[in-house]
Amino acid sequence: MTLSKSAKYYPAIDGLRAYAAIGVACMHIMTNGSFNLGPVASHIVGSLGECVYLFMVISGFSMCCGYYERVATGKISVGDFYSRRYRKILPFFALLCLLDLAASPSLDSLYEVFANLTLCFGLLPNPTISVIGVGWFLGVAFVFYLCFPFFCWLLQDKRRAWTSALVALAINLLCRTYFFNLDYVVTGFDGRTNVLCCAVYFFVGGLVCLFREELTEVSGNHRLLTFALCCGFAALFFAHGASTPILIGVCAALLIYAIGYGGNAPSILANKPMRFLSGISLEVYLSHMMMFRAVSALHLANALGGGPVAFIVVAALTICCAIVFSFVVKKAFAAFGQKPSCRLS
Repeated sequence: MTLSKSAKYYPAIDGLRAYAAIGVACMHIMTNGSFNLGPVASHIVGSLGECVYLFMVISGFSMCCGYYERVATGKISVGDFYSRRYRKILPFFALLCLLDLAASPSLDSLYEVFANLTLCFGLLPNPTISVIGVGWFLGVAFVFYLCFPFFCWLLQDKRRAWTSALVALAINLLCRTYFFNLDYVVTGFDGRTNVLCCAVYFFVGGLVCLFREELTEVSGNHRLLTFALCCGFAALFFAHGASTPILIGVCAALLIYAIGYGGNAPSILANKPMRFLSGISLEVYLSHMMMFRAVSALHLANALGGGPVAFIVVAALTICCAIVFSFVVKKAFAAFGQKPSCRLS
C-alpha cells in the first residue's frame, strides 16, 4: 500500500500544534502554580494535558507524509533517517538538559542528563526522569522514530494496517486494565511513558495519512459535519474523561478537520503566527517549565491573589518567555549551521 500522491503541506495542522503546545503549558502552569480557578475552569485547563496524545497522532501523520514512501521504497537509508532525527532534536534538548543540570547539580541529575542525551531514555523500564520532566513525550516519540521502519512495514497494506491498529488499541486497553499494576511495574510508573501503551495514537495518525485523500475530500465537502464531530467528541471528553476511545475520537476528528481545509485553512488555525509557533512547538513545550520557574521567582501569583487573573498573567508571561527563548536559541543554532527547529511532529 503506497501513498497515492506526494506529500503536501497542510497549513491548518500548524494551528493544532500551536494550540496544543499552549494548552499543555497552561495545564502545567496551573498545576504547579496552585492557582484557584474554580471547579469548571480547573477541570477544563487540567484536561488540556491530554493534548500530548494529539501530538502523537500528528506525529504519526506527519512522519508518514514525509517519510513513509521514502522509507518503504528505500529512497532514504535508515542511517540517514536516524541522523536527521538526531540533528533535528538533540541540540535544543541537550542545551535545556545542561541548563537544568547547572541550576540543580547532583549526581542523580548527571545520570539522568546522560540518559536524556542518548534520546533513547524512553527504552528505560521506568523512564520517570526529573531533568526536563516534560521530556517524557520526547522519549516516547523517539522510540517511535526508532521503530518507524517497522511501522512502515505494518502499514504496507490495508489489512495489515487496520489489524495493527486494532492490536495496538487492544494492547493499550490491556496495559491500563492488566499490565500496569504492581505485579509488572513499580510504584509511580506513568503509563504514558510506555510506547506500547501509546502506539495506538501513532497508528491513528498513520491511518489518517494513508487515507488522507479520501478524508480530505469528505472533510472539505462536509465542513459542518466534521466540525460537529469535533465538538461532539470534545463534549464527551470533558464530560466523561480521557478514556482511550474518546481521546482517539477527539484527535482523529481534529486532524481530519484540519486536513480538510487543504490550502484554504481558516485564519484561526492557519496564519503566520500559527506557522511560526508550530515551527518551534517542541522547543516551547520542552522549555516552558524552565521559564515558569523563572517567572515564579517574581511571586506574581501571590501578589495578584492566586486567582484567574494571576493565572492569566503568569501563563502569558511564561509562554511568551518560552517563545522568545526558543526563537533566540533557534537563531543562535542556525548561525552555527544547526537546524534545531522542531515541530511537535
